[in-house]
Amino acid sequence: MTTTTTADTPTATKPATTNSPAENGDGCGSVAVTVSPAPLNIAAETQTLAAAAKGETGGCAYFLGIARGGEVAAMTLEHYPGMTERALENIARRACEKWKLHNARIVHRVGRILPGEAIVFVGAAAAHRSAAFEACRFMTDFLKTRAPFWKKEETVDGGSRWVQSSACDEDAAREWEQKNDGDAKGIKP
Repeated sequence: MTTTTTADTPTATKPATTNSPAENGDGCGSVAVTVSPAPLNIAAETQTLAAAAKGETGGCAYFLGIARGGEVAAMTLEHYPGMTERALENIARRACEKWKLHNARIVHRVGRILPGEAIVFVGAAAAHRSAAFEACRFMTDFLKTRAPFWKKEETVDGGSRWVQSSACDEDAAREWEQKNDGDAKGIKP
């Protein structure tokens, strides 16, 4: 089951069925996406990630994005409810199909976030660690450039600025598009 939670309805869920690998034939296990203002429960996410395959998982990998400080006092992440969850699910599903994942999870915060707080959890569970690492990197690279989030940073001097994806992030996504012979087609900004 895929569960999506939006900032507009933090306690509401919209379930959608995700078939098991044996049922859909594409090798893809469960995909779960959550967008919420609630703080991330990293321990629960990693436990759920590992437990999903019921003993067939040989490796789990995850990326945890943390809000930087320095000249940034806080950041506010906005999203387009419904569209953002669909974009994240599309990214996770592409990774799940390509690397035959047992489980793919993306949990992204929205709202005001302070330095040191977790922003995003991206996780992949697979039969082998190399697939989990690659899938996790793929999902992270694409969510940074293709998911509809808007980031506004508040600076310590009282100013603010809207932030776009970096050239490095764009290059990473382009690299996937080029080296994977179209596996990333359909993942649009």
